[in-house]
Amino acid sequence: LPVILPTLLPALLTGFAMAFARGLGEYGSVVFISGNMPMKTEIAPLLIMTKLEQYDYMGATAIAAVMLVMSFVMLLLINYLQWRAGRRVIAE
Repeated sequence: LPVILPTLLPALLTGFAMAFARGLGEYGSVVFISGNMPMKTEIAPLLIMTKLEQYDYMGATAIAAVMLVMSFVMLLLINYLQWRAGRRVIAE
């Protein structure tokens, strides 16, 4: 395991980033599965949809902006970790 893991780390991080991006963009199935119980199973896409149905465009925009910033931060962090893992593999 200590021999294989450093080599696989960049690929694992790439897979995680792709799964994260796909999961963040998924809307339809998540809305159907979620129970939308207040403060328990509320999800951001459903909150955005509810805000839009109530013509609260500022609220929907705020939730979407927070999700966008969070996804950018996560992807930047993952890219940084991939870069470090790639440098470590090349150096060895």
